[in-house]
Amino acid sequence: MSDYFCGWYFKCQSDQQTLAVIPAIHKSKKEKSCSIQLITNEGTWRIFLPYTHFQQQTGKFNILVGENYFGEKGLSLCCNGKDCSVTGSVKFGKFLPIRYDIMGPFRYLPFMECRHSVLSMRHSVIGELRVNGVNYRFQNGIGYIEGDRGYSFPKEYAWTQCFFENGSIMLSVADILLGSFHFNGVICIIQWQRKEYRLATYLGAKAVKIEKGEIVVCQGDMMLSVKLIEKSVHPLLAPINGGMYRTIHESAACRAAYCFKQKGQTVFS
Repeated sequence: MSDYFCGWYFKCQSDQQTLAVIPAIHKSKKEKSCSIQLITNEGTWRIFLPYTHFQQQTGKFNILVGENYFGEKGLSLCCNGKDCSVTGSVKFGKFLPIRYDIMGPFRYLPFMECRHSVLSMRHSVIGELRVNGVNYRFQNGIGYIEGDRGYSFPKEYAWTQCFFENGSIMLSVADILLGSFHFNGVICIIQWQRKEYRLATYLGAKAVKIEKGEIVVCQGDMMLSVKLIEKSVHPLLAPINGGMYRTIHESAACRAAYCFKQKGQTVFS
C-alpha cells in the first residue's frame, strides 16, 4: 500500500496530571516521515523525524523513533522540536489486555480506512517526564495503550477512554467506509471488577443516540451512555491518505459522565 500510517497512543495519568504520547510512522505519495506528538491539559506539541529513524522489532512490541523508545516495559524520551523539548522515562507494570482482537471479524476485511487495536486497558506507570520545563511525575500512575493503522482516520468519529475505581473503559463510534457504503461502527470495552464487557457492531451494538456531546450505545440487555460535561480540546495531526494533513481536536483529560446498565439495572455510574 503506497498510502499508509501506523501509530500508538500511550496515556499516562496521575492524580493530578495526564500526558499522552503518540509515536507514528506515515507515508503518502507526496512524502514520508515519522513523528511524536504529545498532548496534556495545557496543550499539544509535535516533533517530526526522517522516515528512516523509525524501527520496530519484528514480532515484539518494541519501537524506536530516533533515540526515543516505546514498548511493553515503558517509554523513554529525549527529543527536541521547534517549540518542544522532552526528556525522561517511565516504566510500565503488567498489561491488562482484552480477551480478543477489538476488531473482531472486521480485522479480515480488506481496504478498511483504519484498524484499531487495544494493547492494555490498564497498567501501572512509574517515572517522570519533563515537557518544556514542566515535570510530569507518576508515582502510582495508571496507563492505557492503543493503536491505529491504515491509510486515513474516519471522516467522523467520537472516542473516549477513562479509568475509574476497579475499572477502565474505551468507546469509539466512527463513520466506517467500505467501498461506497457507510455505517456507524461501534467498538467498546468495559473492564469492571475483573469482568470484561464488549459492545461492538459485529455483536449487534448500535449507537442509538449521537448528539450534543452524548452517545448512547445499546446491545442486547446492555446500555452504555457517555456524556461530555466539560471539554478542554487541543489540536492534533491525523492521517489522510497516509499523510499527516488533517487537524483533529482531542482532550488529554476532561469531565464526562458514564453510565452502564444491564437488564435495566445500573452496573456503575
